[in-house]
Amino acid sequence: VAFVGAPLTQTVYGMIVMNKMFEIASKGQYLWGIGAFAGLAIGLSALWQGKCAAAACDAMGETGKGFGNYIVILGITETVALFVMAFTLGLLGKFSV
Repeated sequence: VAFVGAPLTQTVYGMIVMNKMFEIASKGQYLWGIGAFAGLAIGLSALWQGKCAAAACDAMGETGKGFGNYIVILGITETVALFVMAFTLGLLGKFSV
C-alpha cells in the first residue's frame, strides 16, 4: 500500500506551484510556458513513479524481499518532482519582484 500512494504527493507539489502562479498572474504576468513545463515534468515524474511502484508491488509480492530498495527507487523519482517544484518556485520568485 505504501508503494501505490507515492505518486499522490506530486499533486501537492503541483498545487503549490499553481498557487504561486495564480498569485503572480494576478499582477499581470503571463506564465504559460513555465506552468506547462512544470506541470508536464511533475506529471511525468508521477507517471514513472507509479510505474516503479507497480513494479515494486509485483516484485514484493513474488519475493517478499527488497522493501528498502523499492522505497529508494520511489524516493529517487520523488526527487525529480521536488527539484522541478523548487526550481520553478525559484524562477517564479524572479517574476514576483
